[in-house]
This record gives sequence, C-alpha cells and structure tokens, in this order.
Amino acid sequence: MKARRKEESQFAVCVADSESDLELRKVYEVLPDEEGAKENYLRIIDESGEDYLYPASFFVFVEVSNPAERALLRKS
Repeated sequence: MKARRKEESQFAVCVADSESDLELRKVYEVLPDEEGAKENYLRIIDESGEDYLYPASFFVFVEVSNPAERALLRKS
C-alpha cells in the first residue's frame, strides 16, 4: 500500500455490527488520533455525525479513488 500524505483523508469499512451507532459494510471517515491508536482504537465519524473512538477491530481500512473521496466527504 502506498504511503498517504498527511492531508489525505482515510476511510474504513465497518465489519462488526455490535454497535448501534454503526452500520455494517458502510464506509466511514477515520480521523487522526494518535492516543486512540495506541490503545487500538480508531476515531470514526459515526451515524450521529460526531466522532467517537471505536475498537479498530470493527473496521478494515480501504483506499478510495479521488472522486469517491470527494463524494464521501461531501456527504459527511
């Protein structure tokens, strides 16, 4: 996988359906959070439109094309 520039957004698809604030198989924006990452958590913008920490095991990172990234960011 190529290295991402710092200003690029990251996305992950939800692979766990144990949280009511998340939708299985939906792509979510991942925000940087070094402290959360140390504890194996990701900062996700969830269905409420707010960002929260969720276990990293709930997600798989995905790379999206530039047009898809613009569309995903416009939606949020």
